[in-house]
Amino acid sequence: MIQRFIELGEGYSDIYELIEIAKSNKHRLSHMVAFHTIIENKNMTSLAVILNPNLPSSFQPLYVCREGIPNPNFSPNKRYDLFASAALDLNKKVIQIDIKPSTHFADKELFYQYLIGILRLNHYIPPLQ
Repeated sequence: MIQRFIELGEGYSDIYELIEIAKSNKHRLSHMVAFHTIIENKNMTSLAVILNPNLPSSFQPLYVCREGIPNPNFSPNKRYDLFASAALDLNKKVIQIDIKPSTHFADKELFYQYLIGILRLNHYIPPLQ
């Protein structure tokens, strides 16, 4: 099973793209996730859409807008509201997870491996095969 994060940007248009990915792939949509962290004393959130693996190639994409919006638990904002509203429309709950910031890792790939480990341990994505 190949599980890979595909990073989008941090702006409004990127959140719209993330939501459109979820809506256009609702038959494959597994989870919608908000990863909360603190970067330079700012509460920030990454939003992610996890699709089920495609068969027969067993590739599972995890689309993410990394650390681009304020944490909605501390600072309500329109971008998170759009994401939460889309989750509601798609009959999904936004899973909220507190994580270390990407700045704690030497490389973005290590950060994404850390997130994959968290998602596997919590059974949100299948284990390594």
